[in-house]
Amino acid sequence: MAFDITKVRNIGISAHIDSGKTTTSERILFYCNKIHAIHEVRGKDGVGAVMDNMELERERGITIQSAATQVQWKDITINLIDTPGHVDFTVEVERSLRVLDGAIMILCAVAGVQSQSITVDRQLKRYHVPRIAFVNKCDRQGANPIRVCHQLRDKLGLNSHMVELPIGLEDKLEGVVDLVGMKAIYFDGDNGENIRIAEIPANMKDQAAEYRAELLDAVSNFDDDLMETLLEEKEPTEEQIIKAIRAGTLSEQFVAVFCGSAHVNKGIQPLLDGVERYLPNPTEVHNYALDLDKNEEQVELFNVPDKPTVALAFKLDDGQFGQLTYIRIYQGRLPKGAELTNVRTKKRFKVGRLVRMNSAAMEDISVGEPGDICALFGVDCASGDTFCGEGINVAMTSMFVPTPVISQAVRPKDKSMAANFAKALNRFTKEDPTFQTELDPESNETIIKGMGELHLAVYVERMKREYKCEVEVTPPKVAYRESITAQASFNYTHKKQTGGSGQYGRVAGFMEPLADKDYEFVDAIKGGAIPNE
Repeated sequence: MAFDITKVRNIGISAHIDSGKTTTSERILFYCNKIHAIHEVRGKDGVGAVMDNMELERERGITIQSAATQVQWKDITINLIDTPGHVDFTVEVERSLRVLDGAIMILCAVAGVQSQSITVDRQLKRYHVPRIAFVNKCDRQGANPIRVCHQLRDKLGLNSHMVELPIGLEDKLEGVVDLVGMKAIYFDGDNGENIRIAEIPANMKDQAAEYRAELLDAVSNFDDDLMETLLEEKEPTEEQIIKAIRAGTLSEQFVAVFCGSAHVNKGIQPLLDGVERYLPNPTEVHNYALDLDKNEEQVELFNVPDKPTVALAFKLDDGQFGQLTYIRIYQGRLPKGAELTNVRTKKRFKVGRLVRMNSAAMEDISVGEPGDICALFGVDCASGDTFCGEGINVAMTSMFVPTPVISQAVRPKDKSMAANFAKALNRFTKEDPTFQTELDPESNETIIKGMGELHLAVYVERMKREYKCEVEVTPPKVAYRESITAQASFNYTHKKQTGGSGQYGRVAGFMEPLADKDYEFVDAIKGGAIPNE
């Protein structure tokens, strides 16, 4: 079977803290037959979610590092990246968005658009990533997905419309109404794996018709064919509507809003259909690189196997077997044993082992296809490096790295841990561009800087666990300096009796701040009253 790139979707899940990103990706893995039992993020079974594979993530019930996995849904292949929600790990989100073609933006049906949703929205717009929205937690008290849809319009300025309506809300959530195909979808079985299609409940027919008319009105702007059908007052086909929604989504001018609840297994399968229908495949996204031989002129890259290889290292992970480099292939194929050049260091290297990551588990593969996300072993590089094959010398533009906002002083508790301490700092700064260290020359302290208290706390904890290095954390010392701020006069008499004639002198004058020079001494002694010596 030939590799068909139009059947690939590189997508990420991004949202505010605790909107249910990891829970949703866990359900996606389950329905795509990647895992055979569902584990909760803060589960009582002690297993924890597959995508949270660090011990720390399982204990705190948060995502710290983005995890990548690949699943099959019907006949498409989805490369899925689960990203953290905390603003402290913002670089993890940035580096994931840099290589994604589409995103699922998850919102809580009760809280709606929150502060971090605004940050995520800004990141999606910066990298021009088309998205669909999923209003999760429709089983919670006070859930109102339609209000959330309006918030997307008011707060984020998105052209958002419901493509599904919930059947019942809170503890009465039964399923969803699909407004594209005008049918009701119910999720039966212990884990909602059996999909039952039925007629729309009688009490919802009017509401469904009203929202469908709104949806058609909004998407008819993206497709002339659909516009004509509506003007002739005919009933449009499902294909026409899907085509129009897809066109609007790809041009970043429309956001389809799905709803459901990952926790009670409702609404995930239609969301996966939405990924297939509306999000772009790698050929529909324009990727550009800078040609270093032609004065950084912009050139477009194409997802075809017969052009020279271009890949971007977007994330490093130091595991038990050495450094693992996650790459996204933008052009050409990458077979095992191929030679690549690291554009930044100009060093050539051979691709030894090529693997595909499923969260922490890996499988060996012999070739990486264009548009694929895979990982290399034992390559010496930094995050954001570009690898090129023979006959091409281009660099992918690197990602935006925010400046650190908080700093702390750290030192190992024991002198014997100093070597491990240096190793840990060296690795973490290489992995994470927002985590920086420096030595303060005045207080001689090692200062670590990061994006927030949680960010630094996680790294201190990782030093203890992964490098057996306990550290003491203190606020950085500030070296105070004194400076003159206003004019001050002085009048001092010096008397010293040491036997013999003794010393006596009186000195008077004033000191004042000076703007342009370091200091200036003005001698105003008249007629040699005090000898110069």
